[in-house]
Amino acid sequence: MKFLDQAKIYVRSGNGGAGCAGFRREKFIEFGGPDGGDGGRGGDVIAECVDGLNTLIDYRYAQHFKAETGHHGMGSQRTGGKGKDIVLRLPRGTQIFAEDNETLLADMTEIGQRVIIAKGGDGGYGNLHYKSSTNRAPRRADPGWPGEELALWLRLKLIADIGLIGLPNAGKSTFLSINTNARPKIADYPFTTLHPGLGVVKVGDGTDAREFVMADIPGLIEGAHEGAGLGTRFLGHVERCRALLHLVDGTQDDVADAYRTVRRELKAYGGNLARKKEIVALNKTDAMTPEDIEAKRAQLAKVSRKTVHVISAVSRQGVTPLLHELMKLVDKQRSPSRDAAMSAA
Repeated sequence: MKFLDQAKIYVRSGNGGAGCAGFRREKFIEFGGPDGGDGGRGGDVIAECVDGLNTLIDYRYAQHFKAETGHHGMGSQRTGGKGKDIVLRLPRGTQIFAEDNETLLADMTEIGQRVIIAKGGDGGYGNLHYKSSTNRAPRRADPGWPGEELALWLRLKLIADIGLIGLPNAGKSTFLSINTNARPKIADYPFTTLHPGLGVVKVGDGTDAREFVMADIPGLIEGAHEGAGLGTRFLGHVERCRALLHLVDGTQDDVADAYRTVRRELKAYGGNLARKKEIVALNKTDAMTPEDIEAKRAQLAKVSRKTVHVISAVSRQGVTPLLHELMKLVDKQRSPSRDAAMSAA
């Protein structure tokens, strides 16, 4: 299934049903009078956050959504029924913007959350509504009120516990594939990953096993916050991650510069990305000598001011201790106060 994190759609709520201009005519009833019922209300357009979705691909091929018109009023004081609502099923983390793609209308962050995007029009009054002591036989009946018509932008920001960041070809997709059931495309050239990927990492065995969600964010390069490379499109996914795992390719010449490049892009993008908790790992050590590993680990530790984990995603060397450290970090970030702050991002 193709990953799609942005889509433009058009929605329209239902028009209200028309009121009825009717009169009661029945044998042996001398004064029947007006009895036309009101029209029913038009259906609403509702956005609902559901589980089991992680892409907006459903809105790639169907962009127009219209709720049902309210049913018309009828004689014998019968009010028309309400039109059927139409529900847009959206993955968790979807933001709904107005047509200008800047005005935020709703942020779907909790499973089961429902937001009315466009309200249906009210039904028109039947002539029974206008009956009075001075107007005994009104013939007025109103049409229903029109519904709302909107053009909307849907923008998905993946919500994950850990976001994998790093320069292209740092081994992020390989790390995701060996620790989850995700099967991203892997090759020996930069920008192999063109779409973010999600996977569930299992830490521990048996009844003590724990899980967290990991997202593979496509490679960042210098100038990404200005649109270079894959641009800012996927930096937004980092906003919703609780913490970051920064992978650095140990086989490149300057690991310190590689680390600084990604950190500069996070800081330039804004959104408090640079303030997120981060674990740093030196990857691809299976292709390095022990002396080279130690030298580059020291360089990376100096520039990051953090403890550097030495791993090899291919041979799984050092991966298990790293996963336990990530699980501890996730537990700290899962407090209710931190969740509220993350949802507001």
